[in-house]
Amino acid sequence: MAKSDANWGINTRLAHGGNDPRDYYGFVNPPVVHASTVLFPDAATMVSRSQKYTYGTRGTPTTDALAQAMNELEGSVGTIIVPSGLAAVTVPLLAFARAGDHVLIVDSVYHPTRHFADTMLTRLGVEVQYYDPRIGAGIADLMKANTRIVFTESPGSNTFEVQDIPAIAKAAHAGNAIVMMDNTWATPLYFRPLEHGVDISIQAATKYPAGHSDILLGTVSANESCWNQLHEGFITLGCCAGPDDVYQVLRGLRTMGVRLDHHSRSALEIASWLETREGVAQVLHPGLPSHPDHGLWKRDFCGSSGVFSIVLAGGGAEEQHAFLDALRIFGLGYSWGGYESLAVPVFLGDRVVAKAPEAGPVIRLQIGLEDVADLKADLERGLAAAAAASRARSKTGT
Repeated sequence: MAKSDANWGINTRLAHGGNDPRDYYGFVNPPVVHASTVLFPDAATMVSRSQKYTYGTRGTPTTDALAQAMNELEGSVGTIIVPSGLAAVTVPLLAFARAGDHVLIVDSVYHPTRHFADTMLTRLGVEVQYYDPRIGAGIADLMKANTRIVFTESPGSNTFEVQDIPAIAKAAHAGNAIVMMDNTWATPLYFRPLEHGVDISIQAATKYPAGHSDILLGTVSANESCWNQLHEGFITLGCCAGPDDVYQVLRGLRTMGVRLDHHSRSALEIASWLETREGVAQVLHPGLPSHPDHGLWKRDFCGSSGVFSIVLAGGGAEEQHAFLDALRIFGLGYSWGGYESLAVPVFLGDRVVAKAPEAGPVIRLQIGLEDVADLKADLERGLAAAAAASRARSKTGT
């Protein structure tokens, strides 16, 4: 089979992208190449580095297969493969930010991204400023002469605000800044950042591409204007992923479309149902008509994933913990995108611009591949436990 055709449907492209079996004697999966040293046929070739592979950190047939598959999905010129989703954030920031630069980062960003910005970037002499996720074209007012990067994440971590990416990209480019986007929630199946003005698309492939809660990996895909600098930074940092993890993610891509469809349908059904339950003040899912950014999501996205948050009606940490501790199917664990449902308490005390929901504590849910009826029953247990905790607290007056 030749290189996948852009006219094929998404599941066909996922099944066949990134590898031509004829390159490997007809085997449908590429080999897992474990490599550091690569031998050259002669001194002239070694000096000129004219052969395709020169050292393990600079790529192998295994990493090339995944990178090519991601290029086809993202519409990118090139993709780098790094050891984690966080590395997929930090490598491009280090590749493009310089001392004296000003970087704008959305205030609803993934917390480890914020931690990296507030510690390492600032220590390197980069000025970091956070902006409201709903600022849209108004971000032009925050641009400075030295603004180098506008970092976006849509929907936002934990509170799921949808950003007007085309408007932000237009304003950023007018100020000679590049736009990066953490697109882990939607994946390029449901949103293609580069088609909306983004220069560098970031994914934690740990999540939906891997899909089984056992792999750490990140991908960063760039357009033509940013690819060379991204790749040079990647090579300089030596931040490469292991071949077995790369292979597992490539294998996960083959089923990502059907898995993500199931996650999406189940999550929307459960999110809609939760809006009707006593004890739930708000459901933060952009695919719901009640979400304040639903129109923007509907304009730019062609699907939603399995992660969203709920705001409990009143109470605090006691109710939040009671809800979580009552769950039997939902595991209490970080990450998402795997086959199993997860729930975590959400901390929003690090926000500096965007306001946290005031109605009550926030809980993030990852809807896995289990039966919806069972997940609803589990969530009912959580809501009943939260209500009992609230009644007990009222009786004691604490």
